Amino acid sequence: MAKKYERIADELRQHIRAGQLKPGERLPAETTLAKQYRTSVPTMRDALGELLAEGLIDKRHGVGNFVRKPPPRVERTNERHQWEKDRARAAQNEREQTGATEHDTGLTVSDLVFKARYRETKADEDLAAAFAVPVGTRLLERVYRTYPRDGDAAFSLVCSHLVHDVVAANPDLLDESNEPWPGGTQSQLHTIGIELDHIVERITARPPTSEEAEELGLQKGVSVIVLRKISIDTEGRVVDVSDVIMPGDRTELVFTTRLDRW
Repeated sequence: MAKKYERIADELRQHIRAGQLKPGERLPAETTLAKQYRTSVPTMRDALGELLAEGLIDKRHGVGNFVRKPPPRVERTNERHQWEKDRARAAQNEREQTGATEHDTGLTVSDLVFKARYRETKADEDLAAAFAVPVGTRLLERVYRTYPRDGDAAFSLVCSHLVHDVVAANPDLLDESNEPWPGGTQSQLHTIGIELDHIVERITARPPTSEEAEELGLQKGVSVIVLRKISIDTEGRVVDVSDVIMPGDRTELVFTTRLDRW
């Protein structure tokens, strides 16, 4: 049987999700809420603590409790890869107008802050198997973070690996200062004559590490979605292995499967 503070938290939670309590709205004082729900102030604080832990409200010391503005939701579909491929050979000014994050969130370039970090590394057993190369093969590791301009939680944590000697054919692809690259990875690969044939994505879920929870702004109890994306070119080579970690509370994965007609 649910405890009293859990029942109160559930009722307040429903009010927030139904829009009866709107983002940015200040909740009544704890003493006022305690009278409204015919309970003690400590029990009321326990109920509010549940909502605080879930990220539904913010507590401003000396001011009060406020309904938290929900972070932007991300809808990631498998059709995004064809959208990216169609843009890979477009003119630069067209590619600069929007990117994958804008495609997934509905935001504009001016709404976002993008960060990239490159480094040379060597293939461990996992990546060597994924690329079908010897352990120790030189790789280019690329770490990406994109944030809403008015927030400090990343949309996702992306770590991409390319075979160093392959992308070195275009020195611009080794320089992180060229990011964000208009058109993304498929456009980058196009500059060295690589066309993608298909992409394999494997998806799992798990609890976040403390570092992941901090970067993604996750509240207690929220899991992460872990996606491994493997890009294969028209010659059957694996050319990119990316690991993407997404917040489970605001990411929706949508898959549309076209079926051949009889």
